[in-house]
Amino acid sequence: MTYPQLRSQDPEIEHKTSSGLRGLVLAALGVVYGDIGTSPLYAFREALHATMGSGSHRENVLGILSLIVWALTIVVTVKYVSFVLKADNRGEGGTLSLMTLARESLSSRPAWVLVLGVAGASLFLGDAIITPAISVLSAVEGIQVVAPALSGWIVPITLAIIAVLFFVQRFGTGGVASVFGPVMALWFVVLGVSGTVHIVDDPDVLWAVNPLHALRYAASNVGTTITVLGAVFLAVTGAEALYVDLGHFGRRPIVTAWFVLVFPCLLLNYFGQGAFVLANPEMAAHPFFGMHPDWAKLPIVCLATAATVIASQAVISGAYSLVRQAMHLNLLPRLQILHTSETHSGQIFMPQVNSFLFIFVVALVLQFRNSSGLSAAYGIAVTGEMLITSVLLYVVMRRIWNWKMIIATAVVLPLVIIDAGFLAANVAKFADGGWVPVAVACTMGLIMQTWMSGRRLLAARTKMDEIPLAAIIDKLAQKQPPTVPGTAIFLTSDIEGAPTALLHSLKHYKVLHEHNVILSVVTAATPFVPDDEKIFLESFNPRFSRLIITFGYMETPNIPRALVLVRKLGLKFDIMSTSFFLSRRTILPSKRRGMPFWQDRLFIALAQNAGNATDYFGLPTGRVVELGLQTTI
Repeated sequence: MTYPQLRSQDPEIEHKTSSGLRGLVLAALGVVYGDIGTSPLYAFREALHATMGSGSHRENVLGILSLIVWALTIVVTVKYVSFVLKADNRGEGGTLSLMTLARESLSSRPAWVLVLGVAGASLFLGDAIITPAISVLSAVEGIQVVAPALSGWIVPITLAIIAVLFFVQRFGTGGVASVFGPVMALWFVVLGVSGTVHIVDDPDVLWAVNPLHALRYAASNVGTTITVLGAVFLAVTGAEALYVDLGHFGRRPIVTAWFVLVFPCLLLNYFGQGAFVLANPEMAAHPFFGMHPDWAKLPIVCLATAATVIASQAVISGAYSLVRQAMHLNLLPRLQILHTSETHSGQIFMPQVNSFLFIFVVALVLQFRNSSGLSAAYGIAVTGEMLITSVLLYVVMRRIWNWKMIIATAVVLPLVIIDAGFLAANVAKFADGGWVPVAVACTMGLIMQTWMSGRRLLAARTKMDEIPLAAIIDKLAQKQPPTVPGTAIFLTSDIEGAPTALLHSLKHYKVLHEHNVILSVVTAATPFVPDDEKIFLESFNPRFSRLIITFGYMETPNIPRALVLVRKLGLKFDIMSTSFFLSRRTILPSKRRGMPFWQDRLFIALAQNAGNATDYFGLPTGRVVELGLQTTI
């Protein structure tokens, strides 16, 4: 059997033809750079607090600024902008895309690449529950500077904003997304201007671009360097978003936005905060809000809150996208997907994921109650994901870009060392809250591993009871049962075996339709599959055909729409006289221990709560026949 070859597409060309570069740059500001753009609210402050007053105040400030400058330069500019953004899978980015790309490049499809992909996806979800909490909290805490009497309202206001943010997800973000870009553009301009104004307080801070300040600080403060590095890393959280959102905008708009606006404005603001603290040491507790004049403090708090809401929205949308990818790659059970836009397939709402994130975000705010406490929980998930990205990037460099080992090693090894250093610094915060994203990531990793193992076990058990499709077709040709008008489509995940629904239909109804189609849906290792390559049709005889529909892992499988393409290949049928036959399995634990008893129960619970195939594949509910059966694993 031959399968359709997948054609490479260049989304960058598609993006350019659909919209101008300027518009894409503005849109990228609102989606890609929200997280890293709100880091100035807390990154420099937490790094300064981490020094615990050790050493000279001036040397501390210059050392921290130098660490931040070079973290942004090496981690974001060199690693992500220069290398990782080029490792796209047909234009799509993110941990699962990189994992798929790396795994497909290795003929043996090693399990360790899959494990890294699962771990990276799990860590991203761990990070996704912290970003809304720390971002919104850090913005609302500006009230302490504007109106100290309202300090007791910080947590309630934060919870109210978060509740509204998650509630409006069901209505889609298309309407408000148009203002995301302009608001974030204004935010970055304000960052740059406010920083520039205060650099004149102590222009010597510009010497922090010299990496010797970072090295001297690390050498002179060995006892606190690890803690400070954990806080400095807050300045680059959100770098992974550049890669995750690659498919939405293409590489050029993301790179242009970074060099033209984001990177310069971030540097100017950090330098401004450093100069302000040197001139006003008593304001070290809240340097970002303290550096603005009294008349601007309230507008800045409002603008910061808007920016953090946008940053939170971006990570929530990223979580939806990642879970959908994981579902299509069979790493997670089917969950309900609601489309919030008729024109943009990427705008989706997932109720279960939304509820999961909301509960955990609220719990984090109530547990830590301030952004300083939450900063301890921030970092482990992001650094772990960045380290995984570096390892998978090495595979891509060697296997796909065909780089020599010495060159690939020379590029990746320093990046791995830096990522590992930041990870070690953040592991030091494990007991103070770093366990939170690790616990979430471990839970998600366990769920994915259980789902994959359970599916393999279920497929093996089912295959033992199945009959080859060719044998059934031959038997029915020799002794044909009564036929009824219309077309029957039998869905099955096993391409070679006879669908269980077909066997049970013959057993109970003892009739055969005029036309019978054995349908399998396959997920490709590419994000999108062109329409002219989606369909594989094979005819066995006038009554039986085999149909394989291939969707990309970023696409939402819709069988009725795909069947329209089948008509062009000669398969004639009327959808209103077509019945879809599915088998609904009730899974029971078995005494044969394929998995531990508790994991059997977990898999069964996941299967019971998975969305049904009718909704997942967009089948017309009035044309679906489900046949139940029991299977032990």
